[in-house]
Amino acid sequence: MTTVFSPGTLVSARNRDWVVLPGSSDTFLVVRPLGGGDDEVAGILTQVEEVAQATFPPPSADDAGNAVSASLLRTALQIGFRATAGPFRSLAGLAVEPRPYQLVPLLMALRQETVRLLIADDVGIGKTIEASLIAAELLAQGSVTGLTVLCSPALAEQWQEELTTKFRIDAELVLPSTVKRLQRNIVDDDQSIFDFYKHTVVSTDFIKSPTRMKEFITSCRDLVIVDEAHTCVADGTSTGGRTRRYNLIRELADDRDRHLILVTATPHSGKDEGFRNLIGLLDPELPALNLDDAKGRERLARHMVQRRRGDIKAYLNEDTRFPQRRETREERYYLTDDYRKLLRQVLAYARETVRDVSRGQLRQRVRYWSVLALMRALASSPNAAAATLRTRAEGAGKETPEEADRIGRSTVLDTDDDEAAESVDVIPGADDLDEDDQSERARLLRFAKAADVLAGRQDAKLAKVGDVVEGLLADGFDPIVFCRFIDTAEYVAAHLRERLSRAAEVACVTGTLPPSEREARIDELRAVEGRHVLVATDCLSEGVNLQDAFQAVVHYDLAWNPTRHEQREGRVDRFGQAAEIVRAVTILGADNLIDEIVMRVLIRKHEEIRKSLGVSVPVPNFSNQLVEALMEELLTSNTDSWEQLPLEGFSATNLHTEWENSAEWERRSRTKFAQAGIKPDEVARELAEVRASLGSPTEIDGFVREALDALGSSLVEAADGFTAVTATLPLGLRDALPPGQVQPLPFHRDLPVPRRHAHLDRTDASVGAIARYVLDSALDAKTPGPRPARRCGVMRTSAVQRRTTLLLARFRMHLTLPGHDGVRPLVAEEARVLAFRGRPDNPEWIPAAEIDALLKATPGGNIAPDLARDDLDRLLAPDDDGLPKLLSQLRPALDAEADAMAERLRDSHRRVREASRQSGLSKIQVAANKPVDLLGVYVYLPVVSR
Repeated sequence: MTTVFSPGTLVSARNRDWVVLPGSSDTFLVVRPLGGGDDEVAGILTQVEEVAQATFPPPSADDAGNAVSASLLRTALQIGFRATAGPFRSLAGLAVEPRPYQLVPLLMALRQETVRLLIADDVGIGKTIEASLIAAELLAQGSVTGLTVLCSPALAEQWQEELTTKFRIDAELVLPSTVKRLQRNIVDDDQSIFDFYKHTVVSTDFIKSPTRMKEFITSCRDLVIVDEAHTCVADGTSTGGRTRRYNLIRELADDRDRHLILVTATPHSGKDEGFRNLIGLLDPELPALNLDDAKGRERLARHMVQRRRGDIKAYLNEDTRFPQRRETREERYYLTDDYRKLLRQVLAYARETVRDVSRGQLRQRVRYWSVLALMRALASSPNAAAATLRTRAEGAGKETPEEADRIGRSTVLDTDDDEAAESVDVIPGADDLDEDDQSERARLLRFAKAADVLAGRQDAKLAKVGDVVEGLLADGFDPIVFCRFIDTAEYVAAHLRERLSRAAEVACVTGTLPPSEREARIDELRAVEGRHVLVATDCLSEGVNLQDAFQAVVHYDLAWNPTRHEQREGRVDRFGQAAEIVRAVTILGADNLIDEIVMRVLIRKHEEIRKSLGVSVPVPNFSNQLVEALMEELLTSNTDSWEQLPLEGFSATNLHTEWENSAEWERRSRTKFAQAGIKPDEVARELAEVRASLGSPTEIDGFVREALDALGSSLVEAADGFTAVTATLPLGLRDALPPGQVQPLPFHRDLPVPRRHAHLDRTDASVGAIARYVLDSALDAKTPGPRPARRCGVMRTSAVQRRTTLLLARFRMHLTLPGHDGVRPLVAEEARVLAFRGRPDNPEWIPAAEIDALLKATPGGNIAPDLARDDLDRLLAPDDDGLPKLLSQLRPALDAEADAMAERLRDSHRRVREASRQSGLSKIQVAANKPVDLLGVYVYLPVVSR
């Protein structure tokens, strides 16, 4: 007869104990190692392998320590948990501990039947963490079956890495370069990539094409995260690319059962139509709301959270470190005589070219964009100018003026709608000539040769960046130098390598490298001891986290879009930056008319608004039209002053007025949506429950100190933690610690933590290794070397006046939660410390508040080893039912505690969901598996008075 093992049962197989999980049958068991995580789940065929009912062995009096072991063993057990029974199912299995403020979007999501959420927190606060946390929780609860992240191709690999390393979600990249490989793994010809792979990270621009969009919408999973969602919304002035992205997201959103999370730091770009289209993706009723009315704001606040750094910096009295301030300054240079001469010659050529209408409007528009590209490249560097002059113009060969303008804007201007995100740093080309225009081509080649000669000593801008970088290094700042073009970045990097020599290591990252190799090159630079300088193009202006190694940004080339300036500076000015001050330096041509136009019209106004409001406000959408008009007038008039340019329908004053209006809207909206209806005390209550289950920061700090001390390490106090010598630790623990760490190893209380250091947090790899060693050595008496924790012990202490017994118990819970397709059964574990005074047959149970003090008790007297062993023997000797006598006597009370815990957990699950009156509340059930596992028994005796 086959034995049936129900979920939650403890079984023994393969020389270890396992917990049976839901999904098991009579002949096939789905199991997880006792105390293990979901990544260790295995399958066992009961007709092939021997499986037996297991009971957790009681502690042995022959392996007693002292009662100090109780706290160590309890915390080691909590750190090792990967599946707890609380309402946040995913938190125990994450490799990152969310900051308290990052729980707010999660609580908002759990209060919705179908999650529809706009996360609009400021740059650098951690929107990726917040969105991924919601995804991990919905997957853990069974509310969704799969995940798709829609993002730009430049950010796809970072999303994949974040999901894998921090949230244990293995997602496949869907990019033009990966599609064929993914399709080869699919056996069924009728099956889509999105049917076959549960979790994907998809390039929005790749999937929005009509041929792919229909397949994607049909097969798309039930949870979608849209990154940089503001670029996917039509606003009345949108280009074809943005409109197609909007149509894609709108069709996905039309499925009201699909969970949708929109992520952007700039939800309102100055166009009310765009913002209302954005919130309309969440709920078609939202665009009609009156947001000046309290009820309208309250309705939207259920779906939107938008916070500045000031809102979360000290949230729940826990400090989140950001740089104290960003120092910005301009550094001017003057062109050398030869450089100025070439610039004037090129400007004269440009004006001559643009005014020539003899070959029709199409040719004129192509030539306009070609010469504008040339002027921009020449302002960047001689190398970029020479390469542009020798490269065929992108617009050449187009059939209509409109098509030529579209290509020109996407390659020359820095638009948010740039669909060629991966070619953002490629030179656009200026050769738009026909084959028979040999005299004109010869003229361009003469310009190119003149530019070649200017490289190096004739380039005052290059000399200026050397001075700036040397000054930053001298002041303790490692900078990132941002350039517009690949040729310029390589040119600047070569110069800095030669000039800085051994003073700093210089690396260059451009769009010539695929995203994975960009990360690898940055890691190589970080690994070099000493000072670092990174020269990069805007392929690194988004997504890549560089705040752990750099503290300053140098704008070698002006971006013609202030948002890109903010993105560049956001690489260092964000959470995780250890420096209190970061710097941003803009290199500006004092006698360069193009630089002056961009600085006066865009960059300085952007900085003024940022300093006033505390956040970046996107430039109004017609800014590109204004810059384009200014540049066109520059090329068609004879003026040398931007303020004298005659414009019809455009003015910097009009732009700045609309920009200020957008800033005022931003100021008011952030007041309205900062807390999104979730009160701090609600977050504090849930956070307290999480930490009670998984261990608080104070408990983990004390645990690591005590364990390392007991294992033979020497500790030295530091400002925010301590350093520990690891060379004297047991070999088994040394092998388990992450390789390549600093020696002695620094442990820090606060984030950010330098690379190869440790953080006093349960998700840190070093802390996890110490916890596993403490727990494994406590359970295995044959472990060689020191064993900090034992499963039982006796201690005399002044902390008690009567005999007191402390129990470390593990409760296994069987949960039934509402899922995507009905209910979903789950098994989880919780550890609790219980204590009573007096005898086991008549216990006086101690309140939880007093138990915390008991765990901190210190020895106050000696007790003979044989007396301690006899005392424990009386408690742990087997009773008639085979259980330890102590457990038999306490079983009714422990069973009642298990049932009470199950009821409390059920209430917790209901509480975080009840605000939305979800239909599945009645389906939430939590039942305890009994008897409980007795991990530790510790006796505290009063000190004998003399």
